[in-house]
Amino acid sequence: MIYFVGSLYIFLGLVTIVLVLLHSGRGGGLSDMFGGGMGAAAAGSTSMERNLDRLTVLFGLIFLFLTVGLAFLIEV
Repeated sequence: MIYFVGSLYIFLGLVTIVLVLLHSGRGGGLSDMFGGGMGAAAAGSTSMERNLDRLTVLFGLIFLFLTVGLAFLIEV
């Protein structure tokens, strides 16, 4: 059981890192990658960027709860 949870923990950590790196910094980020350019930056956040925000928060929260769960599991 601990090996499955540990593997899941590593996978979620890598997915969370990738999702964070896909966010736009001061440039265009995800919108530039898919051809949004200045039009998307002037119009505000696109639905793809909002969905990316939601996915990042979701995976971050799952990673957080799994961290706490692993701490209790290893302690016992």
